[in-house]
Amino acid sequence: MKPASATAAPLHTETTEESGVAISTVFSGGRFEAIGSYSRVKRVGPLVYVAGTTAIEPSGQLHAPGDTYAQTLYILRRIEEAMAEVDAELKHVVRTTVYLSDMAAGGADFVRAHGEVFRGINPVTAGVEAGLTTPGMMVEIAVDAVIPAAL
Repeated sequence: MKPASATAAPLHTETTEESGVAISTVFSGGRFEAIGSYSRVKRVGPLVYVAGTTAIEPSGQLHAPGDTYAQTLYILRRIEEAMAEVDAELKHVVRTTVYLSDMAAGGADFVRAHGEVFRGINPVTAGVEAGLTTPGMMVEIAVDAVIPAAL
């Protein structure tokens, strides 16, 4: 899964240390990050958390409006790129949480795309039907990961 970059802007990483534990915070420049005081990715030691990610393209337009399958693949590519900033890979993902605008209409397409990307990794997953912020936005995904070598 290495198509063209899906990242809206160059990612910015800040690293600090607290009680001997390295903490890396990745900012993507997303429109709500500064206002909401949150980051795209946070790594604390071996633990990696990726914020809910949607299919907004670098242009600010929604990728593949109404297409859950295409949006899921696009979002997982964005997540993969963001995780790389903290030396994490998709193989480290232990949990995915998906928010679907219409579970009945998009659930099967999400499952198919998720299965293609995470085949052999098999993270636990949960799906929730939720109102998303943009018409045609079908899916938002958050992930948690553990980097075993860092334990």
